[in-house]
Amino acid sequence: MNLKTVFFIIFITIFFSACVHKNVQISDLKDYSQNPKNYLSRNLNFNNQQKEDNYFNKKYFSVWTNPKISISKKVATWGFDYKKREIYLQNFSRATKQWFDKQIENSNFDEFKKASKKAIVIKNSALKVFPTIQMMFYNPYKAGEGFPFDYNQNSQIKINTPILISHFSKDKAWAFIKSASVFGWIKVDNIAFVDKNFIKEFMTNNYYIATKDKFNIYDNFYIEKIQLGTIFPKKENRYIVAKKDLNHNAYIEYISIDTKNIDKKPLIFNAKNISKVASQLIGEQYGWGGIFNFRDCSSFTQDFFSVFGKYLERNSSKQLNNGRYINIKNLTNQKKKEFIIKNAKPFKTLIHLPGHIMLYIGSKKDEPLVMHNVWGVKTRVFFNTKGRNIIGKNIISTLDFGKELQTYDDTKNVLDKIESIVILDEKR
Repeated sequence: MNLKTVFFIIFITIFFSACVHKNVQISDLKDYSQNPKNYLSRNLNFNNQQKEDNYFNKKYFSVWTNPKISISKKVATWGFDYKKREIYLQNFSRATKQWFDKQIENSNFDEFKKASKKAIVIKNSALKVFPTIQMMFYNPYKAGEGFPFDYNQNSQIKINTPILISHFSKDKAWAFIKSASVFGWIKVDNIAFVDKNFIKEFMTNNYYIATKDKFNIYDNFYIEKIQLGTIFPKKENRYIVAKKDLNHNAYIEYISIDTKNIDKKPLIFNAKNISKVASQLIGEQYGWGGIFNFRDCSSFTQDFFSVFGKYLERNSSKQLNNGRYINIKNLTNQKKKEFIIKNAKPFKTLIHLPGHIMLYIGSKKDEPLVMHNVWGVKTRVFFNTKGRNIIGKNIISTLDFGKELQTYDDTKNVLDKIESIVILDEKR
């Protein structure tokens, strides 16, 4: 065997070894307890919690009490820009111009805001960018793309959520709706129209919220699997859930819910209750845009704080407006860590970088620690090929999690990209 052949074999071995997709458990998951209870102190409280909860309830019902869709048609149709991009469908074929034209025509935006009908969500539902269940991906052969990153998945919306209908798709199968925090397309089968009598009976001013994640509710039969953060009005000893009749009109159903699954809103912000809520969410599978009723980074933070009566917007960038914003973008990585440890409040501060948001929970060994629902760690392999070491769940970690990986991409890591913190119980 000559020297050229030997070098060729070595090259091939290294190349294919580098390109094999491996997911290694990052050391943070072993070095730091994944039990949120271990990071809690006794002196936790939330400033003006009852005032925050009153604001939350006002926002939650605003689509009924002040029925107005303030977004413009340009904002509402932001998804039309996907037509200009390289998009793949669920079978990995390229989406054609004709495919997009069909979706845009069915979106029926000539009727934007003309229906203006009050309604309610009667089952946990996906909110779509286009009125179709078809999936949309960027190049699925690239790292960080393909499943589960369905760009037609705008968000997820819970049962019992008040909504306002802008208009219906041309095929009448979908409604373009707005809730307090999101807008998009929902299947008509998943909503019911409300009238004054329904609203009066539903708005009891006595609201309870699910503090256990993914439990079933029933009347005589199964109704839905409930997510933590789902709101139920209560009358006497029974909880209200919205159902629909044959004409798509909503009616009230009174049901029982086990007291271990639900608490009066807002739950007092203390160590015991924070542990109760956080323990339900740690380890949950990652769900881009709420796909399959799992959470992404911002729906985790939104649901976590909803239990305590703190309203957060749905998207990570919008959540920057929900407290006192502090820009730390221009600090060195070490200074960012020092600033966060000194100024951030455990379990009351969000840490933000473009496209991701995390809940600060305290520090250990001079390392700021966060709880966040994260897809993975960016990696680099042979010839600078980009990859991902998949995590795919809600974890407790440092800000440079995964740095011990041989393939760790240190060219622009999470800590490099952190831009700000938001202290939620302080005014901006």
